[in-house]
Amino acid sequence: MQVLIADKIASFVSGRLQDLGARVEVDPKLEGEALAERLAGLDPEVLIVRSTRVESSHFAKARSLALIIRAGAGVNTIDVEAASQRGIYVANCPGKNAAAVAELVFGHLINLDRRIVDNALALRKGEWNKQLFARAKGLRGRKLAVLGVGAVGREVIVRAKAFGMHVSAWSRSLSPKEANALGVEWAETPENAVRDADAVTVHLALAPETRQRIGASVFQAMKPGAYFINTSRGEIVDEEALLEACRTKGIRAGLDVFCNEPSAGQGQVQSPLFEEPNVYGTHHIGASTEEAEEAVGEEVVRIVRAYRDGLPIPNCVNLATKSAATHLVVVRHVDRVGVLARVLGILGEAGHNVEGMQNIIFSGHAAACARIEIVGEPAPGVVAAISQSPDIFAVTVSPLRT
Repeated sequence: MQVLIADKIASFVSGRLQDLGARVEVDPKLEGEALAERLAGLDPEVLIVRSTRVESSHFAKARSLALIIRAGAGVNTIDVEAASQRGIYVANCPGKNAAAVAELVFGHLINLDRRIVDNALALRKGEWNKQLFARAKGLRGRKLAVLGVGAVGREVIVRAKAFGMHVSAWSRSLSPKEANALGVEWAETPENAVRDADAVTVHLALAPETRQRIGASVFQAMKPGAYFINTSRGEIVDEEALLEACRTKGIRAGLDVFCNEPSAGQGQVQSPLFEEPNVYGTHHIGASTEEAEEAVGEEVVRIVRAYRDGLPIPNCVNLATKSAATHLVVVRHVDRVGVLARVLGILGEAGHNVEGMQNIIFSGHAAACARIEIVGEPAPGVVAAISQSPDIFAVTVSPLRT
């Protein structure tokens, strides 16, 4: 099994994959055409990336590629549709960097309240202004709105309670019962969640329905002077609406992610947000702690081990959730080479696509039972053709429940 690691991940991953019997090549600087050329030359079965973009053009270069792992949460840097069309598993490592991101959230929150960055910059210029910087709301007893209650959102809730904050929460899948179990106030919409909050933090996955979901309606619902934090994806926030809220409502923002941010580790950036005094930015570093890197590395190894062992791929994001199969064909047969091939050949000639199959072997390895999910009900002649072989004990057909 050939593995290509085309991004920076925990150093122990390469050795652990070699312990699994893999041949591993590491080149964390690969991207674009350079990645395509390396895929063509190495032809790996497994590709591991973090921030590197994997486009549809890359897949044609790697005939053996069967598994792509994003060493982080989300898969927005991978063309999942193109991977699915070629039967390539796409997996990620959700939740492994949740604590690291939640810690940065509170770094931003404390900075927005106590203006730590402005304090430090004033001192570096030799300025002492205690009268200005001594003004702060404090966090204890304040209300925090959490938009998105996945792994990161839940870690934020735990820390908010430790700070003595009250929490309102909205998530597309959050129910009032689940909110009650978390000890938070359930909100029906993001606008309701932020309406009387002193601070708002966003933890939504990027999807068509969440792109720019945090826009004018949310900022209009926020209290003047409230704090706003985004450590999820820049595209989830309407940056023009945020900038307007900073200028007209005194919203103060802590941002770790931005629209159109560079994919490389270094580069030049320009945005009106960077010139706004009420905006404090970091360089998309939410998951960048040693603890998170190690947790993600362990998950990468677990996924590759499952692939090697022929087990279900953990965290796979591109498997069909609903089968097109309409009927189940159960074939009890002699456990002998070629028996199943003949059965599948008959079904194929009759135009029945196989959507799923399980072959169960009995003790002694003399007999087996194949459970074959197909599209369409086989005609009596098809069943008779399968049954006529002396290697077949019995054939039954039943409709699948939908």
